[in-house]
Amino acid sequence: MNISKKARNVVSASVAMSALVGAMVGQAATASAAPAGITASSFNRNFTTMAQLKAITAKGKGGIGVILPDTVSSTRYVEFDAPYLTKALQMAGMSASQFSVVNAHGSDSTEYSDAQADITKGDSVLIMDPLDSGVGAKIESYAKAHGVQVIDYDRLTLGGSRNYYVSFNNVRVGQLLGHGLVSCINAWHISKPNVLVMRGAATDNNATLFYDGYMQVLNPLFKSHKYVDVGQPAGTWTPSVALTEFQQQFTAHSNMNAVLMPNDENGAPIIKYLQTKGIKPKTFPVTGQDATLTGLGNILTGYQCGTVYKPIYLEAQAAAALAIYARAHMAPPAALVNGKTLDSVKHLQVKSVLLTPEWVTTKNMKSTVIADNFVPASQLCAAPYASAAACVAAGIQP
Repeated sequence: MNISKKARNVVSASVAMSALVGAMVGQAATASAAPAGITASSFNRNFTTMAQLKAITAKGKGGIGVILPDTVSSTRYVEFDAPYLTKALQMAGMSASQFSVVNAHGSDSTEYSDAQADITKGDSVLIMDPLDSGVGAKIESYAKAHGVQVIDYDRLTLGGSRNYYVSFNNVRVGQLLGHGLVSCINAWHISKPNVLVMRGAATDNNATLFYDGYMQVLNPLFKSHKYVDVGQPAGTWTPSVALTEFQQQFTAHSNMNAVLMPNDENGAPIIKYLQTKGIKPKTFPVTGQDATLTGLGNILTGYQCGTVYKPIYLEAQAAAALAIYARAHMAPPAALVNGKTLDSVKHLQVKSVLLTPEWVTTKNMKSTVIADNFVPASQLCAAPYASAAACVAAGIQP
């Protein structure tokens, strides 16, 4: 069949247009696609999953700024978060010039100026652990006005405008604390539990979620009068303030014989105080969180029931992965963004990656924190933390 020159030109133009549309559709599909198989449970202690993101890293524009909050509420930010986030981003193909990791050292003004500096130098994504929701919301408003995406890291900014939230399941953290205290009270044969319930800072949404979790466990025991609730101080993440809160309650309630403590750092000075009062091992249950050397040492020596361990290398990789996708303007896999968290100020659900915490005691310390190289056995099993004998009893070789 003969086709005129004009007809052939029309056909050619139509084919060309179809090819262009196909290419555009293909590009759009690529832009929304993600490496198959990456889920919230894909990450491991070897960071091998991060290499799957290198192709996406290559598509991204701008830098990634990581802002951590302080060095006091927990040693984790210096010892683990900073190096793990650095490693995760590097393993995903980011060069040293493409990202930065800084610490605000407990200052709202520093955290805000750090964010401004990151955005000024061209970062297109921020990973931020807000000191409090006030400064967090201020940073997120500034970032949004400059077209920069924000990932809330570990703490949710109430009233903020972040794109995603990455943390451990914090209500589950609280439940582990509550169940851990109950288990310890039973194991240490505390016949009439008179429990002090302590909490973190009122400005920290995580502290609220922890509290919600452990009160789910403790409230029924208080209501049934199996346990006595002797008091609930205002709450803080400052160890010296926590000690003062505890001392006031201990003086007022001479029958107190157990304390729900939300983290190791606040618990450490309280345990030392109890020791000065002649409290013997396995007679006064105290809980904790963060698996610090001091906390683990107190567990091994019988002054702390256990600690909630949050493998931070999982959290760091999840945050880095989200940042890589955001930087390339790509949607992350649905299996990675595995939950939602309520912003109670804005009354909306925030897309979240929620990871699974673990309760650590002498029974599983070797298979968790030691196996993960979270703490070195040689350091844990020596003064001032614990003795070699205490470690050996827990199956840990110094």
